[in-house]
Amino acid sequence: MRSRPIAVIALCAGLLCTACTGDAGPARGGSGPAPTGTSQPAAHLGRPSVLARNLAVPWAIAFLPDGDALVTERDSARLLRVTPHGGFSTAGTVPGVVPDGEGGLLGVAVSPSFGRDHLVYVYFSTAADNRIMRFRYSGGGIGPLEAVVIGPLEAQDKSSLGGKILRMTPDGRPAPGNPFGTLVWTYGHRNVEGMAWDGSGRMYATEFGQNRFDEVNRIQKGRNYGWPVVEGAGGGGTYTDPELTWPTEEASPSGAAIAAGSLWVAALRGERLWQVPLDRTGALGTPVAHFAGEYGRLRAVVRAPDGSLWFTTSNQDGRGNPGPDDDLILVIRPR
Repeated sequence: MRSRPIAVIALCAGLLCTACTGDAGPARGGSGPAPTGTSQPAAHLGRPSVLARNLAVPWAIAFLPDGDALVTERDSARLLRVTPHGGFSTAGTVPGVVPDGEGGLLGVAVSPSFGRDHLVYVYFSTAADNRIMRFRYSGGGIGPLEAVVIGPLEAQDKSSLGGKILRMTPDGRPAPGNPFGTLVWTYGHRNVEGMAWDGSGRMYATEFGQNRFDEVNRIQKGRNYGWPVVEGAGGGGTYTDPELTWPTEEASPSGAAIAAGSLWVAALRGERLWQVPLDRTGALGTPVAHFAGEYGRLRAVVRAPDGSLWFTTSNQDGRGNPGPDDDLILVIRPR
């Protein structure tokens, strides 16, 4: 059994992925299947440089307007500020976080109007529930937190928040144009891990399957993506089929980013960075695997303001085989 369905939230132009990863993949160096799938030498990417090391399960990354990043640590509940040159400091510790199993301090999003309102949103688990909170961050620390929304429940029940992608205003109300007059944008999701938009506004999301197929979905307003009725393709018109699937041992797809004409997907169980070419119509090409087995479990991948990709390892999360410097933030520049 992989993890329970949860909700993913799009906050206006911002993003907060409320993912709970319960993949059951082999640890690095373990006896599980060797990395497989389409691959090619990654020399054209160059070698990643290590930006930060010895982190406590870095989960999500969001960039501030000045190019620094806020990074959540699942188990410590710390919110770190990391510079493009590798310096980092603790911006604050989020109160009320209970790191238990897959829970802890998870998603983070910076307000689209941060320069004016200084708002940052975090998603985390407490002893009783999962919640989104917002706070003001001035650079000197985090201010008082305010609740925005709490969930989750069932994937096919449109009245619940679980197994959904939610779209809301910064104060937690349904965004104008939502298809059901609620927070719900799409439903029938099992475990959405990452979301990314291309230059034409097309939205893609990575999703854990149960035991057979992991997915990349093209997310469109009001659609039903099938869980728990369908895993992978086979919706037959009632449900929206994924654009791409992998066997679970090759993926457990987590973070997603679009850069240099491709969708980039960090894989946990698959222990690789997937590159999926995108054409001008938004169609997905043949996936290419990079760094298979080299860094262990990969969780977040984001495009930095300078065009580079930041990605994180997740070998300290209880499912990996950590090295002496784990966990890491690594940087590459696609060409």
